[in-house]
Amino acid sequence: MIFSFEGIDGCGKTTQVARLAERLEDAGYDVLRVREPGGTDLGEAVRDLLLDTRRDIHDMAEMLLFSAARAQLVTERIVPHVQSGGVVVCDRFFDSTVAYQGGGRRVADVAWLYDFQRRVTAGVEPDRTYLVRVPVDVAATRLSGRIAATGRDRMEHADRDFWVRTSEAYDRLAERAAQRYRVVDGTRPVDDIARAIWSDAKELTN
Repeated sequence: MIFSFEGIDGCGKTTQVARLAERLEDAGYDVLRVREPGGTDLGEAVRDLLLDTRRDIHDMAEMLLFSAARAQLVTERIVPHVQSGGVVVCDRFFDSTVAYQGGGRRVADVAWLYDFQRRVTAGVEPDRTYLVRVPVDVAATRLSGRIAATGRDRMEHADRDFWVRTSEAYDRLAERAAQRYRVVDGTRPVDDIARAIWSDAKELTN
């Protein structure tokens, strides 16, 4: 069983990733929690490259780097864990590349990029994807606090139009993969969101 969380930066998904992973562990599941890019030696090296503000990375190169990290994560960690009977909770998966690089960067047609990402993962996809949706301006306000504390990474230098396009791409993905997706209102209280997600996840795992 694979759960993934998606949404624009500042939506609150990482908090919900932690909440769901904890609830699943408390329920007795063997949980692997991973983030993208990352989760492997290669993935963490790619993450450092992609988020480094000193680097000028071509949009197509960016997409391919994300994809390389994902292919390694799937084969090295996700597939073996699922095959052993475990549950995986992903902080982003291939939908992020479709939304960010396809919708936001416009590096390739979204439909083509979706199909390409399915090849990258050899057909592995989440059983459930939670899209934590918030208005772009709400996400920007949240991000400003984080940036003040930790600094801005390369992806966070994008302008507002980029975030609008990325958010709209996520909405189209949720429509395209409606059976897999559950859209969550990210402006609700954190505990309310966590309860709604757990209610759905618990039903799916039973």
